[in-house]
Amino acid sequence: MNRFFTFLFIGLLLLVAACSSGPLITNLSVNPETISPRPGEPNRATKIGYALSRPARVNVFLVNESGKYVLRENQARASGDFEILFGGSVDNKTLNDGTYQVVVEAQDDSGLKESKLGTLNIVNADTTLPELQAFTVFPQEFTPNQDGLDDRVIIRYYLTKPARVNVYLTDGEKKFPIDEKKETTILTEDKLSAVGPHEYDYDAGIDRGAPPPPDGNYTIVAEAVDANGNMITEQAPLTIKDGGTPRASIIGSGGDFNPRVVPLGDTLYFTVTVKNVGTVPIRTKGPEPGFVYTTSQNFSTVEQYEEPGIWRLGVDSEGNSIGRQYPYRWQLGMNDELTQVERDGKTIYYLMPGQVVTISGGIKITDKPPKIDPAYWFGLVQEQVRIVEDHVEPTRITVDF
Repeated sequence: MNRFFTFLFIGLLLLVAACSSGPLITNLSVNPETISPRPGEPNRATKIGYALSRPARVNVFLVNESGKYVLRENQARASGDFEILFGGSVDNKTLNDGTYQVVVEAQDDSGLKESKLGTLNIVNADTTLPELQAFTVFPQEFTPNQDGLDDRVIIRYYLTKPARVNVYLTDGEKKFPIDEKKETTILTEDKLSAVGPHEYDYDAGIDRGAPPPPDGNYTIVAEAVDANGNMITEQAPLTIKDGGTPRASIIGSGGDFNPRVVPLGDTLYFTVTVKNVGTVPIRTKGPEPGFVYTTSQNFSTVEQYEEPGIWRLGVDSEGNSIGRQYPYRWQLGMNDELTQVERDGKTIYYLMPGQVVTISGGIKITDKPPKIDPAYWFGLVQEQVRIVEDHVEPTRITVDF
């Protein structure tokens, strides 16, 4: 009985040994054997198929007199059938026309190595790389904080052949996508960007209320990949500083108008307190607090014109016939209490984060109001961006005439 089990055990060992010494790669096919990696060609790609009789680690590569082109390297595979769809490109470049040997190498857990060979012909390949000519990023120092100065980055290039283009900002680890301007986005039937000029208007997300990437040094990267997998990359440096969403608020009781009864020809005065409640400086401009308008004036007639991103305190009223909101506007603080920056020969004034200022001024009522006892109110205006706070502390004022 013991002898029987001994012979059975030896038999099983021989069977296992026989199985382990059998062919490891049981099949290799290349179909079709000739491809033309070019849009519109019927045989743009081939299927490289192989089968393993048992688990192994696999290398698949092409080789000819020009070199070796790796498709798979030291990949663990179970037993069974496998297939690689190969379109003629390796490492983002289409291979040149020629005859290539297809090599599949496998090594099982016992150390047994085996390889099989096939043939692939490449003809009429499109090896022309797409180009991003005249790739420019301007400015290369960027302050996304809606102050109207260097708030946007314009990225431009000329694409020389249809390709899928991806443009993004990166710090080497994280990527921040950048979308092309809609009016310049033209796609081919294959969803590839068309030949021609392309432009990106990057605001770091500020316009949609998202926080920008942290201040620091970044790289703008543009990658273009054509229909065959040919790829080109362009890049340029970009520095982000003073980035953030500007925020300010009218604080306290909101403000005060006085007197509540104003004889025609006299002045309605006010006092308001404003605080920069955000993390970035807020740009502002005159007239300074204390300035008195007449009802026939507005900020344009006193030559304090609108500027994109500027913050000012405004006063508006019922029956406003001037044709624009908040025709009377004041700077957020006196010149000497604001931070001053010289730029291109001009002084720019900033209300700094956490800073609180009191703003006063007046409106001399020289014209009869369009209605009896009109309401006056305050507003915080970020010019050509939004009304930040609207209809604050509406107050009925009687104009006596």
